[in-house]
Amino acid sequence: MTRLLVLIWKELLELRQDPRMLPIVFIAPVFQLTVLGYAISTDVKNVPVVVVDSDRSAPLRELIEEFDASAYFTIEDTLSSVSEAAGWLETGRAWMVLAIPQGYGRQVQSGQPTVVQVIADGTDSNSASLALGYTTNLVAAYAQNIAEERRPPGVPRPGGLRADVRIWFNPELSSKDFLIPGVLALLLIVMTVVLASMGIVREKELGTLEQLNVTPLRRWELIVGKLLPYGFIGIIDIFLVVGVATLWFEVPLRGSFVLLFLMSLLFLVNTLGLGLFVSKVSNNQQQAMMSSVFFFVVPLMYLSGFIFPIDNMPAVIRPIAYAIPLTYYLVILRGIFLKGVGIAALWPQALGLLVWGTTILALATWRSRKTVG
Repeated sequence: MTRLLVLIWKELLELRQDPRMLPIVFIAPVFQLTVLGYAISTDVKNVPVVVVDSDRSAPLRELIEEFDASAYFTIEDTLSSVSEAAGWLETGRAWMVLAIPQGYGRQVQSGQPTVVQVIADGTDSNSASLALGYTTNLVAAYAQNIAEERRPPGVPRPGGLRADVRIWFNPELSSKDFLIPGVLALLLIVMTVVLASMGIVREKELGTLEQLNVTPLRRWELIVGKLLPYGFIGIIDIFLVVGVATLWFEVPLRGSFVLLFLMSLLFLVNTLGLGLFVSKVSNNQQQAMMSSVFFFVVPLMYLSGFIFPIDNMPAVIRPIAYAIPLTYYLVILRGIFLKGVGIAALWPQALGLLVWGTTILALATWRSRKTVG
């Protein structure tokens, strides 16, 4: 028992002597609990909606006001055709389209059966299911309201207002079609950020980095030589995951594989740069692994929209989410897999990856010195 206590005390002393481990052990969990506690929510609020107005009547304005007054919806714009609204769904600026047929106001006032069309983006199956449930309930409540309270004297009881629901991109609302493309992103993060950072730090621990520093290798040659092997691993993982996702799990790949591959290479620049940066602020493999997991892998997974929609997060958390490269890569993955869109719709996300990757790689390179540590 005495030997065991001495060994425990020794480990505690070593932990205390490593000042970089203390923030990881004590500050990181509190930080994650605080941020993720506000960000994680399965509720769906502020669903962006566009209205296709073919009627322009007073009853239509009342219905729109009902949607806008609800905490679950936000009216983004009023359009003139469903084809115009398709671009909103493809780019993710809207999750739902409320299409009002011509003659809607006359049918409501005369008591005829009336149908409004609801087109939902089914990419995020959970959010789409909840949003459609809210829509059905709101339309039913509004129909009951106009039937019982707003019926003018002498006008027959309305025949009923209902929503005709159509789901685009993921008609069956399959959760695997939503989650499996994101698994590719998580694998690339683990395989490149964690392994690259630990691999470079291992050179420090073994002393081989000192030997490399005295060779004629230039800084960029040393960096490229250390990162490229993990980049090759990431490329192999891209082919493996896409193959398993499409052939085994039957996730549809509606867009261009070439575009998917190029965007994945751009994301690899981000993750490899991040792995290099972590290696430069870590003294040993334990620090590298803890820093990668606590400060990057876990926050990236929860704050990027991989599981929980960013629009549901508090306003103070959203800037953090949009500062994460995984946020843009997930939009690209799901856009290519499920929506079949091209670079015309995804260029903002591609630009975000390019800026983020260039910045982190430049910062990590600047911190790299041909010196030990």
